[in-house]
Amino acid sequence: MAPRAVKLLLLSRQHVESLVDVSRAIAAVEEAFAAHGRAETIMPPKTLLELPHHRGDFRAMPGYFAGSVGVKWVNSHPENPTRHGLPSVMALFILSDPATGAPLALLEATLLTALRTGAAAAVASRHLAAGPPRTLGILGCGAQSVYVVEAHRALWPEVQLRCADIDRDAAERLADRFDGQAVSIEEIGRVDVLCTLTPSRRPLVRRAWLSEPIHINAMGADAPGKQELDPQILIDARIFLDDLEQASASGEVNVPLATGMLPRDRIAGTLGEVIAGRRQGRAEAAITVFDSTGLAIQDTAVARAVYEAARERGIGRVVEL
Repeated sequence: MAPRAVKLLLLSRQHVESLVDVSRAIAAVEEAFAAHGRAETIMPPKTLLELPHHRGDFRAMPGYFAGSVGVKWVNSHPENPTRHGLPSVMALFILSDPATGAPLALLEATLLTALRTGAAAAVASRHLAAGPPRTLGILGCGAQSVYVVEAHRALWPEVQLRCADIDRDAAERLADRFDGQAVSIEEIGRVDVLCTLTPSRRPLVRRAWLSEPIHINAMGADAPGKQELDPQILIDARIFLDDLEQASASGEVNVPLATGMLPRDRIAGTLGEVIAGRRQGRAEAAITVFDSTGLAIQDTAVARAVYEAARERGIGRVVEL
């Protein structure tokens, strides 16, 4: 018997935008974190392909979660907007049937990445902040910052926004968009929750600049050598990672762990373990830090939600391979 044709559902950015909102992304990402905390996922470390002569890199991120399997292929080219008129980050996601291996859908995943990253920050703030935040600080006011703010506002609509960036105009644009306030980098730590979203390879936020209690979502470090926080912040904080192996190699903790400035026993656990009830969260710590490198299972969870909604609503273009 001849094998039947494999049919693939193509979903554009416009399709993804119509099928999932920030609240649905938050629910999917929280579910993925909890499953990871219960050791119910399969997720090899992301593969990093660095191309310094092209001033960028690529990552391949496979993951299995709740009966869904897929892989994201994503780039990071920080100079794209000025050199080529393209986004810094672009991504595709392939969702497959784990039982047969047949591809099910190909999704534009740049928006998916932005949604799940914003959702991850909000989920971490919900579980690790001292209480409902009154003030939210954003350091690094690029494209991703919009989704981080929107995810926090979905949970706490009245949270007041503070924005800082080495480009003052970028901080002011974000502040204007969300009725916030542009402040200096030295002032950005005087908030209840701080989200750092920069590609920095040297600490930008100093320990002395922080108010207490504070929760920090360190989102920018996603490759070896990157760091945004003064190591003394990590030494004084209760630290939670998205994934122990991945964050140790490429997250905010990677440099201070490698240099010995941060003892490994300062890491309290993973966010998933907290959500699953296997680790205590904030406890009495004045500072908590969530080290977010971005997990393939977050992408898989949101991609699954998009695919299921597309099937229910008959959205997308089907092609035979």
